[in-house]
Amino acid sequence: MTVNTIQPGHGRVVVRNDGFSNVFSELSAAYPLKLLSPQIPSSNVSVVYMLSYGGGLVGGDRVQLHAEVLDGARLAMLSQGSTKVFKTRPGHRLAALAETGTTTEQKLEVHVSPGSALFLLPDPVTCFRDANYHQSQTFHLAKESSAVLLDWITSGRKSLGEEWAFSRYYSLNEVFVDGKRIARDATLLDEQYAQEGPLIPRTLAERMAPYSCYATVILYGKLVQRTCHGLSAAYSAITVFKQHRPPPLLWSLSPICDGRGWVLRVAGKDTEDVKVWLGKALVDLESIIGVDVFRRAFS
Repeated sequence: MTVNTIQPGHGRVVVRNDGFSNVFSELSAAYPLKLLSPQIPSSNVSVVYMLSYGGGLVGGDRVQLHAEVLDGARLAMLSQGSTKVFKTRPGHRLAALAETGTTTEQKLEVHVSPGSALFLLPDPVTCFRDANYHQSQTFHLAKESSAVLLDWITSGRKSLGEEWAFSRYYSLNEVFVDGKRIARDATLLDEQYAQEGPLIPRTLAERMAPYSCYATVILYGKLVQRTCHGLSAAYSAITVFKQHRPPPLLWSLSPICDGRGWVLRVAGKDTEDVKVWLGKALVDLESIIGVDVFRRAFS
């Protein structure tokens, strides 16, 4: 595939290790998607930044990225700042060309070969007022591969009074190991559904309160076992007791795939608090992807 044949919003990343260092055999994208790979000191870890022109996505944008991590390579996929999803503005931007509709869509599919590793560590998604966002991410791992998959969302632009003021947010993450699905995590936040039901109607903001940031991390494989064991020990030490008010941050940990993987969930009243907590909880990754790459994700 060449740049001239890439459809609008599509991209491909193929990275492999030739025995000495990582090599990109393909790194291509078309508007509104942009991919950048900076030089870093490590020879077996590569970084790809997933960006969008104009600093965000607008209703009607369609982004689809396919990645392959091969031959023992380690790939960190990052972003620069939160993924901003602007409100619906039909006809104001030629982002999807022939595509129609006002939903902003992002699709990611990654294949990780045995001995290779993927570290998806983007900044959170931030939906502006009236935005409609749909995200689906599918990961195909081998039993001998490793992965850390972070997916998180903020309540919006709190400084402008926009807390959970978007129209709809849907995120689906599916993880397969040797063709068998080990995790399927879906999140649907919809203002319309928040108003339905037999109880007194509540807005989406009322249902999500008091927290303004929610994160899910799926961890799998040999490279992250030390991190998982540390989290498991810390979680087992938690003492549950009655509190008069919600704590600033909550987290939970659940094993999957017979203990070879874990699902970590975090909720915080402030996005920065969640980011700092994740940086401490996942600090063992520094020895795997390098201090420089880790700090790019959590600094």
